[in-house]
Amino acid sequence: MIREAIDDYRRWKRDSEINSMKYVKLTKLGRVTVKSMKIKVGDLIVVEKDQRLPADMVLIRTSEKTGSCFIRTDQLDGETDWKLRLAVTSTQALNSDEELFDIAAQVYAEKPQRDIHSFIGTYSQTSPTVSRESLAIDNTLWCNTVLASGTAIGLVIYTGKETRSAMNNSEPRSKVGLLDLEVNQLTKVLFGAVISLASLMLCLKGFDGPWYKYMFRFVLLFSYLIPISLRVNLDMGKAYYTWCIQRDKRIPDTVVRSTTIAEELGRISYLLSDKTGTLTQNVMHFRKLHLGTVSYSNETFDEVASLLAQYHSQTPVSGHSQALASKMRRNVITRVEDAVKAIALCHNVTPVYEDTEDDVIIDLVSETEVNQHERQNVTYQASSPDEVALVSWTESVGMRLISRDLTSIELCNPGGRRERYTILQVFPFTSETKRMGIILRDEATGDIALYMKGADTVMSKLVEFNDWLEEECGNMAREGLRTLVVAKRNLTPEEYTDFEARYTAAKMAVVDRAAKQSNVIATLEHNLELLCLTGVEDKLQDNVRSTLELLKNAGIKIWMLTGDKLETATCIAKSSRLISRTQNIHVFADVNNRAEAHEELNNFRRKQDCALVIKGESLEVCLSNYEFEFLELASASPCVVCCRCSPTQKALIVELIKKYTGKRTAAIGDGGNDVSMIQAADAGIGIVGKEGRQAALASDFALTQFSHIGRLLLVHGRRSYKRSAALSQFVIHRGLIISTMQAIFSAIFYFASIALYQGFLMVGFSTVYTMLPVFSLVLDRDVTSSVAMTYPEIYRDLSKGRSLSFKTFFIWVLISIYQGGIIMYGALILFEDELIHIVAISFTALIITELIMVSLTAKTFHPLMLGAELISFLLYVATLYIFKEYFDINFIQSSAFLWKVTVITLLSCVPLYVLKFLHSKFAPPSYTKLA
Repeated sequence: MIREAIDDYRRWKRDSEINSMKYVKLTKLGRVTVKSMKIKVGDLIVVEKDQRLPADMVLIRTSEKTGSCFIRTDQLDGETDWKLRLAVTSTQALNSDEELFDIAAQVYAEKPQRDIHSFIGTYSQTSPTVSRESLAIDNTLWCNTVLASGTAIGLVIYTGKETRSAMNNSEPRSKVGLLDLEVNQLTKVLFGAVISLASLMLCLKGFDGPWYKYMFRFVLLFSYLIPISLRVNLDMGKAYYTWCIQRDKRIPDTVVRSTTIAEELGRISYLLSDKTGTLTQNVMHFRKLHLGTVSYSNETFDEVASLLAQYHSQTPVSGHSQALASKMRRNVITRVEDAVKAIALCHNVTPVYEDTEDDVIIDLVSETEVNQHERQNVTYQASSPDEVALVSWTESVGMRLISRDLTSIELCNPGGRRERYTILQVFPFTSETKRMGIILRDEATGDIALYMKGADTVMSKLVEFNDWLEEECGNMAREGLRTLVVAKRNLTPEEYTDFEARYTAAKMAVVDRAAKQSNVIATLEHNLELLCLTGVEDKLQDNVRSTLELLKNAGIKIWMLTGDKLETATCIAKSSRLISRTQNIHVFADVNNRAEAHEELNNFRRKQDCALVIKGESLEVCLSNYEFEFLELASASPCVVCCRCSPTQKALIVELIKKYTGKRTAAIGDGGNDVSMIQAADAGIGIVGKEGRQAALASDFALTQFSHIGRLLLVHGRRSYKRSAALSQFVIHRGLIISTMQAIFSAIFYFASIALYQGFLMVGFSTVYTMLPVFSLVLDRDVTSSVAMTYPEIYRDLSKGRSLSFKTFFIWVLISIYQGGIIMYGALILFEDELIHIVAISFTALIITELIMVSLTAKTFHPLMLGAELISFLLYVATLYIFKEYFDINFIQSSAFLWKVTVITLLSCVPLYVLKFLHSKFAPPSYTKLA
């Protein structure tokens, strides 16, 4: 209870730190500082760059003149992509923040919802001007997201449990380990045995006299069957396991936040993992550029830079008479320039410049010289880390993104000249279209062009015929690279004017607006000129592949639950070897109703040994209609990848796996969106990473990297479970053997309800004489850590729970009955003339038998075990001479005492040793073959 109180106090302290974070509140009297717990709906909160949002807010103003800012939503949806947010137009147009108190306006917000991807609201202003604006997700700043640029002022609309973040978190529960539940079951059996044995004794004695008093006395005499000291021993063992985990130099900086469930780590059957920041570092690197006839990689990117410089050079290069005479050479230079320019233009990246001296963001409009930007630090903001990698690469080869706002893009080419483009239309990336597009007008030439990039599965149908795209996409995918196809189409002014008119009409439609817009855009998406294929690598965490292989060999099924896109999740699953190269993949089709879900489940049922990839929306439909059928099929699959999962869905999947399989689950993640999943799992593991410490603080075990989970489960989990199982059974054995002796003693002496051992001897048996040797079993180990890591297959047996079961319990019951009977009957047979001699012989034989049984139970020798046994034995010997009222000094110094104790002890222990030896020879455990 004290240990759990300490754990609760630590959690309260962490919560208090978060609730006491300081924020700036805008009031009529100026700016005041308030704690996050004091923020109320209707407050105007000023948020600085890199500050976490304390509540759900509507974006009122930003420091950017365009009224835009970026936020990081990693703690909410698991994506570290930066999201663009727009301020309310009317309030952004005000000259100063103080003017907010001079207007009469109100904001309507829908009732609190779980959906983090949508919002419905309105802004209505009545004075000094009348205006009305609709508010959508683009105007919101959700709690637990981080402001990535500038300064923002938000109007609080939801706080506390009504925020999107809180509504997607499940209520934390007090976790109880399976071993503790199993011990509770055995304790109930033992309690029943106490009542049954006392009732039997009473029946044999007869109901003459005050039988209820006899019944009560028999219950007290046999109460040692109930292992009261077991809870203390287990809690001390758990504290030792915690100490071992946190002191392990192979997994440095590991923190155990829940000290009650260390044994759970040894029985995991399902591991549910986040992707971004857990399996990957979320660090993107541009690796390959393929133009069809020529491919460039890390080693040859300098050639790309050279070709670009040559294209933009105003003076002829040496040897130009030969180089430029070749038509092929000219084509390569032109194609490289077109490809790099397309990559540098087709994106939603915004560069932000910070002064290196005072860290103030520079207004891009006021900058006119390229060299001024070179003196400042640039940070690229984008809705995808892939796009940052692409733009960073174009900068490395000489095509640099100088500025971007809502209406224009400006580049600096290798020749040092600026190229400015007007943004006419932007078609953002969606999971349905799997592509993005942008229409630009070159201000120098007036040329209009549509640039598009997207997944190869979609773009291959939109580009002109070619014979290399499909093959090269496959090659890059096998290398674990995320591929994007880049294409272009030149438009005449007449074509664009016609398109703009039709697209504007589609945007004004009230019914089926999205479908009508897609149909209009589709009129441009044909016969695109294929420019290039890009390959970007999302760098995996260190040793992820080997760790996943280790866990799979240990019999642990791994599910990836991520909020990321399907293509990205599938790519990472392949590159991390979560899905092997030879394994078939079934991508669950989008389903919207019961019939479609039934058909798709039947399609998946026909496939054998096939990895499953499913979206969150389809998962929701399946779970609503065919919960059991889906879990049955998915749990039989070697690997499952769930993408576009909300935090609530992650937690639901964990609960359903536990419900339908009955197996133990572990969940690992590093973001705030993983907290619900971590708290729902039997063992929640958090990683301290780039996405903050929220997952680590809410977890049971906090690691610094994913690869440490292998040793945490296979070594520490194994040892904790095996040790606690042995400790539990031995403590139970200790109560069983002395209760057996008491039952025999009472039965022989006419069912008298008299204690065999008085006062101190009974207390000393459970504490002074046997406590140290029995507790020293927590030092035992069946295999070394190197063997456990080299042969992960031996972990499979632990999930079956055979180390502590009713089978092993009844084996120990038989051992206890045998040993208790031998000791008691032996002492009675060799009984001479006084009862005190029976006590001396039986109790001494009992103590020595317990010490020997500890040695027989232990798998390996440890010096502290020997020390514990010697100390306990010497303490008992000293007791023989100190407590003269319990022992006859003259008798215990006689040879008769020694040989009688020796014979009884040998009879109680030697047969068991012989049986153990024969069992180890004819049916050895699997781990003994590896040691």
